[in-house]
Amino acid sequence: MDIPPVSIALEKLGVPHKIFRHESSVTSLEQAASDRGQKPGQVVRSILFRVSEDEFVMALVAGPAQISWKILRKHLGRSRISMATEEEVLAVTGYRIGTVGPFGLLNQLKVLIDPGVTLEEEISIGSGMRNTAIILKSADLRHALSNAEVVKLIETD
Repeated sequence: MDIPPVSIALEKLGVPHKIFRHESSVTSLEQAASDRGQKPGQVVRSILFRVSEDEFVMALVAGPAQISWKILRKHLGRSRISMATEEEVLAVTGYRIGTVGPFGLLNQLKVLIDPGVTLEEEISIGSGMRNTAIILKSADLRHALSNAEVVKLIETD
């Protein structure tokens, strides 16, 4: 079986992790979490935003939480940002939407981590391959992404 690109990148960084292969196609965040024996809040989504014509930023957020556009724009000091298109995600990261993880990317990116990502000890991230995830400790993710900024991206009441 092929080794996912995110796993290869983590091996090079010496980050302990497990590869999880789903038995069937993943159609929802809830299903992904259930298959992995996790809660939805343990599934970390890597979302790519277009800041300018050739500038992108990746935001990591736990579970179904929605990133606040207002908070993100304010943090980046930009009045306009947009989600990257499917084509941009592939061109910038090398991964298809639904498989994106923050390691082994085609291009260096600024990474923002919402604090909710580190609430759970064990989390899962995209592996770069369909229906495959990487399971690791949130502390190891944080350590491996030492240049990333931890920024509150979710609006809470």
